Amino acid sequence: MSSRERVLGRVRRALADVPPDEEPIARDYLREHGRRSTEETVELLAENLADYRAIVHRCTDGQLPELLKRLLAAHGSGSVVVPPELPAYWLEGVDATRVQDRAAITPRELDRVDSVVTGCAVAVAETGTIVLDGSPDQGRRRITLVPDHHVCVVRVPDQVVSSVPQALARLDPTRPSTWISGPSATSDIELDRVEGVHGPRTLEVVLVEG
Repeated sequence: MSSRERVLGRVRRALADVPPDEEPIARDYLREHGRRSTEETVELLAENLADYRAIVHRCTDGQLPELLKRLLAAHGSGSVVVPPELPAYWLEGVDATRVQDRAAITPRELDRVDSVVTGCAVAVAETGTIVLDGSPDQGRRRITLVPDHHVCVVRVPDQVVSSVPQALARLDPTRPSTWISGPSATSDIELDRVEGVHGPRTLEVVLVEG
């Protein structure tokens, strides 16, 4: 007997005395924890992002190009991966070689790139999570997993929700999604934290208003 057959057998035994016309019980799960204003939700996102060791910045839409220029320069980025439909004005004045996201790009080529700049699909305040879904302003999943430095732009409040259920309601389940809570990290048996093992060592999140 396979593991699948054992599990299904247990399910059938557990349901043996349930009348066939009995209605299933619908659980009334919370959609979010507590009641917050839009401003409080954005503040909670910023706090939880920082708690996960992401570096959080805030600016207006007009200030975004200058901020991105400064962040990439501070990181010493000589090259940056650009998703196909990243707004062109975001990187105005950036003195770095643009590497276009394309199907033929190899992991070795990506490993030589210093940074990647993307938009996002949605951000979850309660968990401090950024979600990417491969949309044209975010590019293929691999461009945010190989380069060491990821700058992610989140439009507030439009792209910010309180909870995971609210985020799921916005996402297309047929699209691949990447859920990011802080920079990539792992710990060994001694609980020594090592960052950058499974993705970017540095995550910078820009919360853009307007």
